[in-house]
Amino acid sequence: MEFTILGQIAQRARLEFAPGEGVWLSKGSLMAYSSAVQWRPRVPGGFGGAVRRSFAGEGVTLTYAETDAAGQFALIASNAPGHIIEWDLAQGPVVATRGSFLAAWGEDVDITVIVARRAGAAFFGGAGLFLQRVSGKGTVLLHGSGDFDRRVLTQDESILVSTGNLAAFGDSVDYDIQTVGSLGRAFFGGEGVFMTRLSGPGTVLLQSLKRGVANAAANAM
Repeated sequence: MEFTILGQIAQRARLEFAPGEGVWLSKGSLMAYSSAVQWRPRVPGGFGGAVRRSFAGEGVTLTYAETDAAGQFALIASNAPGHIIEWDLAQGPVVATRGSFLAAWGEDVDITVIVARRAGAAFFGGAGLFLQRVSGKGTVLLHGSGDFDRRVLTQDESILVSTGNLAAFGDSVDYDIQTVGSLGRAFFGGEGVFMTRLSGPGTVLLQSLKRGVANAAANAM
C-alpha cells in the first residue's frame, strides 16, 4: 500500500491500492474513494472483540476497504483538526488512545482492544480502561489533535503527560498515573488531580491539543 499525507491544519491521507490489497479504517474516516474500492463494516476479533470495542468507545466495527482492480485509491481523515503520522510495526506494536487510530494494513495485522495494565491508570489516567493495540507486520496511521510531539524514552526514563495529550505509545512503554501534589495545585493549577506517567523504553506520541478540545473546535467550524 502506497500512501501520501496531505494538508496542513486538518490532514488527510491518500491510499493507493494494489490489486488484492485491503486496509482497516476507523469508522467514519472515509472521505472519498474510487469506483472499484469495496468496503464493509467488520469486527476484528469476532464476538469477543466486539464486546471489548463497545466498552472502549471505539465503536463495535471498523471499516475494511479492499479492491481487486488496479489504479484505485481512497482518501481518509479524522473528524478533528490535527496531523497524521506513520507507525511502522517493525518497531513493535502500538497502543492507541481513544480516537487516535486511523488506519492499518499489512501482513497478519491484528487489532485488539486491551485493558490498561494498572487499575489507577485505567480509571484516572485519562486514556481510559480500554486501549486499542495494533500488532503484526505492516503500517499504522495515527491521528493526533493539533501537532505531534514524538518522544523516545530510554530504559527507566519517565515523563509526565497531562490528561488528554497522550495519543499513542509503544507496547513496551509502562503507563501509570501520578498525583500532581497538593490539593491547591490539583484544583487551581488547571491540570486536574492526576498526570499520566510514561516510563521507557519505547516511543511516545503526544498531541498538542487535548482530544475533547480539538473535537469542540471542529464542531465550531
